[in-house]
Amino acid sequence: MKESLYIYNNGTLARKDNTLRFINENNEKRDIPIERYSDIYIFGEVTVNSALLNILSKYGINVHFFNYYSFYTGSFYAREQMLAGQLLIRQAEHYSDPQKRLYIAQKFIDSASYNIYRNLRYYNSRGRDLQMFMDEIESLRKCIYKTESVQELMGFEGNIRKTYYTAWNLIVNQQIDFEKRVKHPPDNMINTLISFVNTLIYTRTLGEIYKTQLNPTISYLHEPGVRRFSLCLDLSEIFKPIIADRLIFSLLNKNQITENDFTENLNYLHLNKKASQLIVKQLDEKLKTTVHHKELDKDVSYQYLIRLEAYKLIKHLIGEKEYEGFKMWW
Repeated sequence: MKESLYIYNNGTLARKDNTLRFINENNEKRDIPIERYSDIYIFGEVTVNSALLNILSKYGINVHFFNYYSFYTGSFYAREQMLAGQLLIRQAEHYSDPQKRLYIAQKFIDSASYNIYRNLRYYNSRGRDLQMFMDEIESLRKCIYKTESVQELMGFEGNIRKTYYTAWNLIVNQQIDFEKRVKHPPDNMINTLISFVNTLIYTRTLGEIYKTQLNPTISYLHEPGVRRFSLCLDLSEIFKPIIADRLIFSLLNKNQITENDFTENLNYLHLNKKASQLIVKQLDEKLKTTVHHKELDKDVSYQYLIRLEAYKLIKHLIGEKEYEGFKMWW
C-alpha cells in the first residue's frame, strides 16, 4: 500500500523530471520518489505550480491543504481516471428519487450509530458506567427506519451524537468538560481535536473514492454543495467512530495529547506541530492495521475497508446487491 506524504515545513514543492523535489526555506533540497505516495498533506506554507499539479494529476495523487490552525482548507483533486457515465447517471437517479436517497441515508446512519453504540459498549465493559447513554442511543436507533425524510433522519442523528458526546466525559480520563460539538470554529481542545482527526478521515475517504468510479460530489445523507466532496462526508460517518474516535480516546487516555498541546490564549484552537505529527503517525498505523473480513475470508486493512464500502455502494446503485453499511464485529 502506498503512503501519505506530510509536509510541515515551509518551502516549495516542485516537479523534478519525473519525480518531486521539496526545497525548504534554507534552500535545502530533498528529492521525493513520486511512486511511493498516494496523497500529500500540506501543513506548512508551500509554493506549488502548474508543472507540479500536472505530474500529480498524471499519477493520481490528491493534495490536501491545511492552514496555520491545522484546519482543512481544500484539496487538489487529480483528474479522474476511472470515469463511468452509466454509474454517474445511477448516482444522480438515487439522489433525485427521495425514497432511494432516504434508503441509502438511513443505512449510513444505522451503521454509524451502531458503531457509536459499540464504542460505548466497549468502554462500559471496562468500568465506565455508560448504560444510560447506551439505552438512549438504542432507543433513538429504533426510529431510524421510521423517518420519512433525510431532514428528519438528520435530526435523530444529531440526538444520537449529542448523547454520545456527553458520554465522552466518562470515557476520557482527563478533565475535558465536553458539553457539545462545535465546529466553526471549534471552541475547546476536544472540538479542535475532533475536527482535525475527522478531517483526516474525510480526506482518506476521498482518496479511496478516487480509486473507484464514484463521483464524490453526489451524496445522499449530506446535501451536495458547492466546493465540497459530500459523498466523503457520507461514508466518513460510518468510520469516524471506529477509527477517529477510538484514536482520540487512546491519545487522551494515554496522556499523549493534553491541553499543553494547544495554544491556550487562542481558546485551544491551535494544535501544535508535535501533536499534529503524532496524530497523523498513529492514524497511519491504525489504517494499516488489518482485521479478518468475514465475507471475503481474508485480512484487510482499515483503510481498505473504506474502499470496500464504496464498492458496496456501487453494487447498490447498479442494482447488483442492496447496500448494507459496515458494522464492526470485533
